[in-house]
Amino acid sequence: MINEIHNDADDRMKKSFAALETNFSKIRAGRAHPSLLEQIQVEYYGSMVPLSQVSNISAEDSRTLKVSPWEKDMVAPIEKAIMKSDLGLNPTTMGQIMRIPLPPLTEERRRELVRVVRDEAEHAKVAIRNIRRDAISDYRDLLKEKEVSEDEAHRAEDNIQKITDAHIAEIEKALGDKENSLLEI
Repeated sequence: MINEIHNDADDRMKKSFAALETNFSKIRAGRAHPSLLEQIQVEYYGSMVPLSQVSNISAEDSRTLKVSPWEKDMVAPIEKAIMKSDLGLNPTTMGQIMRIPLPPLTEERRRELVRVVRDEAEHAKVAIRNIRRDAISDYRDLLKEKEVSEDEAHRAEDNIQKITDAHIAEIEKALGDKENSLLEI
């Protein structure tokens, strides 16, 4: 029973970290990366689909993304979706290929992005602590129902704390790496 709670909490903590990494990948560090356009949705025959399902996205160089739609008719909707996104990008279309130059980040914008990254990391830490709290609550419920001894419950709480500390350290490392990449010129 205790192992099931441990495994469930660990899996949920890993998912929280994966969500944080996904959020970090959406915050650009001044370099062109195809993941920057992943969240953009394009209308395709009446339904909204991710940009990556209707085109090929690649980094042409460190400051330019290249989008190649698979269908000629998709050029205009893709261009419109990119311009409507909150990324502040303006694609230039040459035939069926779009090039998206990324403007260099100002120092002020870099500082703002660092604040956003720290906020995202704090949300992930809170999520992990909430998962720990739920697991400890489950241990205490087992103790009340006399399904485990006090020693087992105490050991389980110590173990879940160690797992929590490991995941928080992972978040801190990812945060430090992202901050460095944002402040790098």
